[in-house]
Amino acid sequence: MTLSFTMQAHLIQLDISWEDKHANYESVRRLLDQCGPKQGDLIVLPELFDVGFTLNTQVANDSSGETLAFLQQLANETKCYIHGSRATRDPDASHALNNATICAPSHDTPICEYAKIHPFSFGRESESYVGGQSLKHYDWNALRVCPAVCYDLRFPELFRLGVKEGAHVFALGANWPSHRQSHWRTLNIARAIENQCFVLAVNRCGNDPHLPYAGGSIAIDPKGTILGELDDTEAVLSVEIDPSILHEWRTTFPALNDISLI
Repeated sequence: MTLSFTMQAHLIQLDISWEDKHANYESVRRLLDQCGPKQGDLIVLPELFDVGFTLNTQVANDSSGETLAFLQQLANETKCYIHGSRATRDPDASHALNNATICAPSHDTPICEYAKIHPFSFGRESESYVGGQSLKHYDWNALRVCPAVCYDLRFPELFRLGVKEGAHVFALGANWPSHRQSHWRTLNIARAIENQCFVLAVNRCGNDPHLPYAGGSIAIDPKGTILGELDDTEAVLSVEIDPSILHEWRTTFPALNDISLI
């Protein structure tokens, strides 16, 4: 089926204020005012946009539901899909979960909540956060979106499973340090090409108490064409997403039909 309309996604490249939720809520609103999203658009925020990549789960944990309430309010105000993030307490452990939380207008609860499957053990994330157990998807208008979080990007099998379960888009929020920035760009392009999917990858910029971040948020189409890319400053990347590109490319070059279990 060929779809002859476009949608728009907005990647919010944020200089996250360390462990200051209210300051980050205000920064998101300020940046959104600059891009003027329209009803039905998709807005993607960085990983742990409300606190930064902190291992202090007492601060990060959204136990009060404050960040969730902010995301839902934003969805209702903008009439957009909000691909946000937050930490929640794992009910079966003393650790937290690092979630992508997706809210939609006129919904009382998130339409999707994905817990990051791969905690970043090299950066000690596994000391405070436990990995999730399953992939999730949500529908954004005519496209099916599979969420991922930061370090997940290094595991192509996650993305392959996502596309086998019907993904058209991978949306990923990250706190990806600047000294591995070349990996960030290369891996995002690879995930788009090998899965014939759109990739919407938003990274933070600025610094936290431990690391610098180079931004480089990027949007890629299923052929690997760069739809837009940011530098290392706070900004919004707004791109048009044309579903017909995906369906026509998968029909013209049906590589996904040859996926093997071996």
